[in-house]
Amino acid sequence: MLSQTIQSARTVTIRGTRSLSALSLGSVPAGPPDAIIGLTDAYNSSTAPHKVNVGVGAYRDDSGKPYVLPVVKVAEARVIEKGLNKEYAGIAGIAGFVDRSLEFAYGKNSDTLKSGRVKGVQTLSGTGGLRIWGEFWKKFGGDGILLPDPSWGNHTPIFKNSGLNVETYRYFDYENSKLNIDGMLEDLSKASPTCVLLHACAHNPTGCDPDMGQWKAVSDVIKEAGHYTFFDCAYQGFASGDAEKDAASIRMFVEEGHDMALVQSYSKNFGLYGERVGCLSVVGSDADNAANIVSQLKICIRPNYSNPPVHGARIVEEVLSDAALEQDFRDQCKEMSERIILMRSLLRSTLEGLGSEKDWSHITSQIGMFCYSGLNPEQVDRLREEFDIFCTRDGRISMAGVTQGNVEHISSSIHEVTK
Repeated sequence: MLSQTIQSARTVTIRGTRSLSALSLGSVPAGPPDAIIGLTDAYNSSTAPHKVNVGVGAYRDDSGKPYVLPVVKVAEARVIEKGLNKEYAGIAGIAGFVDRSLEFAYGKNSDTLKSGRVKGVQTLSGTGGLRIWGEFWKKFGGDGILLPDPSWGNHTPIFKNSGLNVETYRYFDYENSKLNIDGMLEDLSKASPTCVLLHACAHNPTGCDPDMGQWKAVSDVIKEAGHYTFFDCAYQGFASGDAEKDAASIRMFVEEGHDMALVQSYSKNFGLYGERVGCLSVVGSDADNAANIVSQLKICIRPNYSNPPVHGARIVEEVLSDAALEQDFRDQCKEMSERIILMRSLLRSTLEGLGSEKDWSHITSQIGMFCYSGLNPEQVDRLREEFDIFCTRDGRISMAGVTQGNVEHISSSIHEVTK
């Protein structure tokens, strides 16, 4: 009798149907498709021979094909030859990889790094590092975070899902397609002390970065307002072709005395998209403080994914531990950057050659993988519907998708929808 009572409490019988749990998930609605994934699906469904995908943030060569750096192939072969096992990495990941990552970002000769004030953990690329930081900040720092307007589309959901209140500061001058440095400084100066996210280089999606004088002004305002700095660095070496130049903002803030955090991704610069290789590090007030923070980051990591994958991290460690391989990497990363810069020049000159009356100078003044074109959603829709050119509705164009073979088609189509 008791077992029958328990059983009846656990289920609800619906006449004419099977017995369902009282906690059925049958009413769960379909979620909206991801904007980028949905764009790729639409591109794949198109049968147009001249279709172009300039929405995905992954490097392509001039034939429009995915590209594996030659140095990555060499390093991967070396890793395989070592016959390493596939045991779990520790919660903090591969120590050698973390050490090389810190040297890459902060500089091998960094006094702060040598002092022990900088410590880090391996993460699931940049995305995983952002999520771990969001959870850590919610626990120990505060309830909110300030993002630039606009920012990478995944920043907001990552931090909201971490339990943070997400607010923004002015960053882009939409009317003139340039950095709104005055608005940025004003908003940061007026905001209550909080965590401020900064893109270290190649701001996504705008491609507009502060110059070093402007970075100094940002540093000063953040200090005066009492904010905590959190850098997102996804393009070191890929932005300008010079890894040292691309890390200049990070190193300036360290020299200016900021306690801060940094997340690095090796998807773009090493082309290790699917390997999910990243690093999250902190600059503490002293070595003990940095170690304490890392101990708490590890506690956040453990219930999330326990430990990170090893293969991609071993490749990066192999490259950054060998002077010759590291130089090859820097040279090959520069080649990718130079192709992007060339495509910017070709796109601008072709548009101007078509007689467009719009000012396209922002195409070449911006930097990195993305061009914030200034196209509005209706113009983007026309590009897709009439010319089979696929980009996000905010007008962000991945310059990696532009090639010498399709630049005329892209330019003439943009010219047509912006007349």
